[in-house]
This record gives sequence, structure tokens and C-alpha cells, in this order.
Amino acid sequence: MSIVTNFKHVNYLWNEADAAKLEGDEVALLLYRSNLLGADLRLTNYGGGNTSCKTIEKDPLTGAGTEVMWIKGSGGDIGTLKRSGLAGLYVDRLRNLEHIYKGIEQEDEMVELFNHCIYDLKSKAPSIDTPLHGFLPFKHIDHLHPDAAIAIAAAKDGRRITEELFNGAIGWVDWQRPGFDLGLQLKRCLEENPGIRGIMLGSHGLFTWGDTAYDCYINSLEVIETCAEFLEQNYGKKGMVFGGQKLQSPDAEVRRKQAAAIAPVLRGFCSSERHMVGHFTDDVRVLEFINSNDLDRLAPLGTSCPDHFLRTKISPLVLDLQPEADLTDVKFLKEKLAPAFDAYRRMYTGYYETCKHDNSPAIRDANPVVILYPGVGMFTFSKDKQTARVAAEFYINAINVMKGAEAVSEYTSLPRQEAFDIEYWLLEEAKLQRMPKPKPLSGRIALVTGSAGGIGKAIAKKFIEEGACVVINDNDSDRLEKAKVEFGSQYGKDAYAAAVLDVTDTGKISAAYSEATLAFGGVDIIVNCAGLSISKPIEEHTEKDWDLLYDVLVKGQFLVTQKGVEVMRKQALGGDVLNIVSKNALVSGPNNAGYGSAKAAQLHLSRLNAAELGGDGIRVNVVNPDAVISDSKIWESGWAEGRAKAYGVTVAELPAYYAKRTLLNQIILPEDIANACFTFVGGLMNKSTGNVLNVDGGVAMAFVR
Repeated sequence: MSIVTNFKHVNYLWNEADAAKLEGDEVALLLYRSNLLGADLRLTNYGGGNTSCKTIEKDPLTGAGTEVMWIKGSGGDIGTLKRSGLAGLYVDRLRNLEHIYKGIEQEDEMVELFNHCIYDLKSKAPSIDTPLHGFLPFKHIDHLHPDAAIAIAAAKDGRRITEELFNGAIGWVDWQRPGFDLGLQLKRCLEENPGIRGIMLGSHGLFTWGDTAYDCYINSLEVIETCAEFLEQNYGKKGMVFGGQKLQSPDAEVRRKQAAAIAPVLRGFCSSERHMVGHFTDDVRVLEFINSNDLDRLAPLGTSCPDHFLRTKISPLVLDLQPEADLTDVKFLKEKLAPAFDAYRRMYTGYYETCKHDNSPAIRDANPVVILYPGVGMFTFSKDKQTARVAAEFYINAINVMKGAEAVSEYTSLPRQEAFDIEYWLLEEAKLQRMPKPKPLSGRIALVTGSAGGIGKAIAKKFIEEGACVVINDNDSDRLEKAKVEFGSQYGKDAYAAAVLDVTDTGKISAAYSEATLAFGGVDIIVNCAGLSISKPIEEHTEKDWDLLYDVLVKGQFLVTQKGVEVMRKQALGGDVLNIVSKNALVSGPNNAGYGSAKAAQLHLSRLNAAELGGDGIRVNVVNPDAVISDSKIWESGWAEGRAKAYGVTVAELPAYYAKRTLLNQIILPEDIANACFTFVGGLMNKSTGNVLNVDGGVAMAFVR
């Protein structure tokens, strides 16, 4: 029988040439298959699902052949799975644990016993799914969370639909929390239904298998394709999807404008316990759901698949706002939204108090993760950008599941107690406790002007490395594009956003902050670093030179700070403004009237802002560099020639000249300025504002008096 490789609802990615290179290495083929499956989010969500294979290996103690199962370890993602992410276990030892298993109450203890089954001492910690694969005899096994399959698994008539759709070729196991008992139920299902090609887990996901990596892969695709095609054929038969549309969304530009305006307010509410980072999407699937008549009925039900609600919380918060509501009166907006957030926190606290056990972990943050704004889109907030983005992806998965289940039957979510027992499972808590300690700037969002090169780029990189999300920008679009490639390669897509920014253009400034609020939810740190320099004797200095210096350095600093403070006040979380000024703000020198006086104005403007913004918890501090030549556009503008002439040296001699005139005899680098900026915002100087930190190698004339 020929194998169909043309699919409509899933991606067939298997490449015979690539697979042939791995022939004979079953573990390598497992990794290859896993990465292909994980590359299609319709098949499984980020971090969800599991894959395995079984091989015969030489027992290092006896020298005899022994069956070993290789399976994705705890906390991994099949889309990026590598050999180091696998757990290797003796199959016979794992199965022998059945003889000491006493029942559901022993589930957590069984996980500890998995460690006694380890074959590969370099193994990743075995996951809770290990027995689900171990008690099935097949060589290659996939456990996936495809939306199309979960839609059937979460349908009220899911068992009947599965039986009829696959003519008995797919078994069914009712909802059961993952663990040893579920593994035994899968074994029992197979024994009672020999010859089946997979098993549907109620409200959870799908198991499929094969004798080879390819057989398993194609089996998974075929089963999921069948589920998806069945759903597509049934959309609209029972009635309009989600009961039809209750309201119409405004166009994309209006949606983004509304989202940018409200995001900092939402972030402020969601950050009542710790700084959160946001994500916004107005994906068509989201709009179809949030604009529907069934939103009010379905949203409170929550999600079904454990992976979904672990990321999204038990249910979303739905805002009672019109899509084109006037959001300019921030005080009124906060007064309108505050009761909704209070009600959500009470709901979540009540859920915890009702469902908790004597040994349950303490209640976690009671704020919503998912916020739905009908007509506009979906916001998600979490500890970092990746987690917020993934939460949005998971809720879209949940929307797909609700849509499919409602099309063929009736959507059912997990009972609250079952959901709680997953969310506050001691094993999940242990996983959270093993996570690395947050970095100092985790949850913080920075906008650094002039950050496509020089000092600004060094600051942006330092902040990202310390955990922040950063909006990089430049008025030179070509330079910005190069920086985007560099940042993307070095830090990944979740660490930064980018905007073309001219600090003298209020429209561009507003657009940059809109980018910050849409990408991350707001801003906590503003670094005014964009600049230029002109060095001329007074008789050569033109009015145009003067205006340009003051427009960029002084007015630019004011305008960027002014708009940033507006965002910070919406959040009510305080914040930091760092102004990169110069030694020249304090030291008089020849041929420097325009630049030096503009820098002095920047310094005093910083003091004035510090005096004004302290009541908002916004700190304003100054870093004064001197002679930072590396990767600086300033030195391309004739400044180097001007300063060399003023000091009676050549341009090539300038770096050494600057170093020798300092007390420490040091050349100052962009990274030195970045470290000084981090000193102000890294958490150790939260009670410091209006200060100046010189990073100049020690210039006595610049000592602050």
C-alpha cells in the first residue's frame, strides 16, 4: 500500500536523504522525528508532548543485550530536542515497578523510583510521561497534543466520535492525570483492543506508534489529518462557529493603537506582585473567538489539556470595554478596570482555597495570565517574553480546541479540582523550584536610544544579558537592520524589538513606545543615549550646528523622557531614566561651545526631572562618559579631527592621548558605560536619584562638586 505524503492540515517534513544518513541509529532517528513533529505547532505545543524509542543496548554490568527506552526528559521540547535532552532507562526495571505500585496515592513516589531505572548515567531527569511509553511495547511512540485531536478528546461525545471516526482503530482512555496509573491504563487499553494504531486520552492528547521512526511519524500525521478533516467538514453544520459574531473588530491600525494604549495599564495591574512582561496578538483565530456570541459562555470554562492551563491559568479575564473606547483618560480607565482585576483575584483565591490539600504549595500570583479585549485582541503577561508569548500560543490552542469540540459536540473542560491537582501538583512545584534564579533585570523592559551601535548597543546587550527585554532603535534604518540581525542571532527573537527612531520627531518617538508596549507591555528603563557632536571654533560654529546639537541632545532627551514617563505613569510601577551625558557637561574646553553647553543642559535637565518624578517612583540618573571611540558614529562626523586639532595631536593619537590624560591611564570602552548603567538599574541603587557617575578613567576637572 502506498503511503500518502500530501496532507492538508499538517506538514509532511520527512526528507529521505536526511533520514538515510541516520540509518541504523534509532536514537538519532528519534531526534529527527521529534524535531519534525515539534516544528509544526498544529501537532503539539511548545514543551508539550513526548516521543520515545526502544533499542537493544549492551548492559555495562553483565555485557548482555538489554532493552533501553530513550524518551524526552523532563522540561524539554521535542522541536528542539537533542541527545542531551533524553532520558535512557532500562525497560525491564521500569515495568517491574508495577509490582510495588500501590495506587494513585503513590504516584509522586513512583517518579523518584524512575531514577533507579536509569541506563544512561548522562540522562536528563525522566518525565512524568515515562511509564506511559514504557508500558507500551512499540519501538517508536509519539505522544502529541494536536488541537484537532484534543478537540475530539475534549468533546462531550469524544469517546463515541473517536470510535466511529476510526472504526475502532483508535482506543480511548478517560481523563487521568499523567503518571504511573495512566501508563497502566494505556497498557490495559491495548490488551483489550489488540491491533489498534493509537489511543486517544480524554481531554488530554493522542498516542500513536510504529515499528520504525518513519512508520510512527506517518501514523501520527495520518491520525491527526483525519481528526482535522473531520472537524473541517463539520464547522457550521450545528450552527455558526462560536454562535456567530457579536461585534465587528475595527481595522488593524485601530486595534494596534488601542492595544498600545491599554497595555501599560494592564501590565500595571498584572504586576502587583512582580514585574511582568506582556505579549499582544490580534490573530484572526483570537478575533473570531473574542468577538463571538459564545465568548461569555466558553471563556469561564477554562481549558482542557493540562499543558494549556499550566501556561494560561484556569481561565482568562475578559474586559468589559468597547473596541473603540476612549482610552485617553487613564484615571477613569483604571477605575473601570480595577473591579475586574479584583474580582479575578478573588475568583482565583477562592479556587485555591476550595481545592487545596494539606500539603499544597502556597498560592501563586492571583493575577490573570490571559486578558481578552473583545474586538481588539489578546494580551498575555508572564515572567518573561518567551513565557508570555508561549502562553498566547497555548490559549490559541485552547481556542482551536473549543471551536472543534463545539462543532462536533459540546466542549467540556476539566473539573476545577482536577485542574488544581495538576496546577499545584507537588511535582510541578518541584520543577518550578529547580528553575534558575531570575536575573537582576528579569521582567524589566528598556528603551535605549541610539542602540544600533556604540555605547547604546553595548547598554542594550548588557541589559538583555541581565534579563531585560530591550527596544533597540536608530535613525539609520540600514544600521538598525544590521543590529537586528546581530541581536536576533545572539539573543533570539524574544529578547528585543526594534524601531526606527529620530529623537527630534514626536511621531517617531510615540511609534517607538507603541512598539515597546505592543511587544512587551510597557517600559521600565529609558536610556537617552542618541547623540552627535560638533567641534568647531566659535567663529566657525553655525546656527544650524547649534540648533542640531540642542535638538538632538537636549530636546531629544526631553521628548523621549516625556513620552516614556507617560507610559510609566500608566503602569504605576516606578522606573528609571538614565541619561548618557558627557564629561564635557562639567569640563570647559576649546572649540566646544555648542556641544559642551548642550551637554551641560542635559545634565541639569536630568536633575530637574529627578526632582519632579521622584513622587512617581521614577529615578533619574546620569552617566558621564569620556572619549568612547569604539563603534561610535560621533567619530565619523568630523569630531575626531576637531578634537585632535584642539589638542594638537593626530586623529590616530587620540585614543592614547585620552587615556594618558586620565588618572587611571585607561581607554574607555562602550562596555564600561553599559556596566555603569547596570549599576543604577540592577537593584542595588533603588534609593538613588539625581546622581552623576563619571566613567572617564579619572579626570580631575570633571569631579562632581
